[in-house]
Amino acid sequence: MDPEYAPVNGRKRPQRPQRTHREVADELRARIRSGELRPGQRMPTQAKLADEFGVERGAVRQALRILQSEQLLTNVAKGAPATVAGHPGSALTGPEAPPRPTTAALTPRIAAAFEAEHVRIDAVCLTAISLTLAIGEPLRQIHAGRMKPAKVDVRVLLPGRNIDLAFPVAVEDSADGRRGGRHGGRGDDPVHERWLAMRNAQGQVLRHNLLALRATHGIDVRVSFRALPFTPPVKLYLLNGVEALFAYYTLSRSEAQIDQENVQTYDAQGTRSALFAFEQGAGMRDSAFVTQSRLWFDALWETISSELQLTS
Repeated sequence: MDPEYAPVNGRKRPQRPQRTHREVADELRARIRSGELRPGQRMPTQAKLADEFGVERGAVRQALRILQSEQLLTNVAKGAPATVAGHPGSALTGPEAPPRPTTAALTPRIAAAFEAEHVRIDAVCLTAISLTLAIGEPLRQIHAGRMKPAKVDVRVLLPGRNIDLAFPVAVEDSADGRRGGRHGGRGDDPVHERWLAMRNAQGQVLRHNLLALRATHGIDVRVSFRALPFTPPVKLYLLNGVEALFAYYTLSRSEAQIDQENVQTYDAQGTRSALFAFEQGAGMRDSAFVTQSRLWFDALWETISSELQLTS
């Protein structure tokens, strides 16, 4: 038998071009969920997996870290066999998983995206709070020496500071059709000012944390913000050009304390929005959605968006 296709552990190497780390992760994920790899079972060594899939060990390590970020594996370390997590069936975080709140679903996908040599993240959102929280995990992994991308590019589209926001807005302003707040101007609207302060603060934290990677780890980092002339009704995250995560901003009436006064507002809890995942190559609809989402983002970035300053 041609040694190129000799079986390893009863399996044959794929008779096709070398697999990517994502394809290795997809195959191992399927084995875990099918029960072929059982909870508590030790995985084959990275050398054996690299031999089986016909890839470099670096691709195997990237695949294992993706599965660790999805809580399917534990004890992932360089050169050591990982262990299948105790209850892997409950950790459905891949693109085929049902939608989950942004806070739970975004972090493992961002962490997986940071396994790439060149990390590219584009986002459209009301504020950058979900993205800032999600990027915290891969930053910890980088500081711990478990991953090190060569380059990170992040682009974020946020509403401009002086637009009439559709939300958040005081209920009484929405009811009587007035714009600019209860006090007759955006600068005097406490609901608008609270949103603006949050937009600026979260953006500054995101930029600072990412740019710090230059000095601490020598990673080439670029972080850019641009302003939209409208309130986005949805949030969108594009990861490395191959994955799109999408959620609706669903409004509800709530009460907020602003300037020691209780104010009824219409607002969206973005961190709780159900996040839907689409991946290039996961079917015609998924691929088309990712492609059109990239085109939509690029068109907004290059046409009607404008310079954004993260200042008060």
